[in-house]
Amino acid sequence: MTAPTRRRSIAAPVGIAAAAIGGAVLLRVRDPRTSTYLPCPFHALTGLWCPGCGATRAIGDLTRGDLAAAASSNVVAVVLAVGAVMVWTLWLRARWTGRTLALPRIDRPARIALIATLIVFTVVRNTPWGTAIAPT
Repeated sequence: MTAPTRRRSIAAPVGIAAAAIGGAVLLRVRDPRTSTYLPCPFHALTGLWCPGCGATRAIGDLTRGDLAAAASSNVVAVVLAVGAVMVWTLWLRARWTGRTLALPRIDRPARIALIATLIVFTVVRNTPWGTAIAPT
């Protein structure tokens, strides 16, 4: 693969990385725990924590290297962030070598299990015994 072709092929992954780094810098400079970002509409209306509540704080904590605080804010967001970095790495590698990224398909039982896990996570974090996984 020639250099100009390679440059064009990795433009999308590099652009996504630049946007992610920009967001991480914003969260590093303007801490979500002390700044006012848009509140979760679900939490504002119901007072309950949705599966995404605390994700902004979790990613902000990750930018400071505080894994424990990030997991305390939203453990699902931490797992998804790690997964996103892994998929991005595979995508960049595939584009660099001129191949296509072939991610495995998620079959129906796996989708049901993922949805059930999110439902259980949401219910537990809204109960008295689930305060450890509720946003702090």
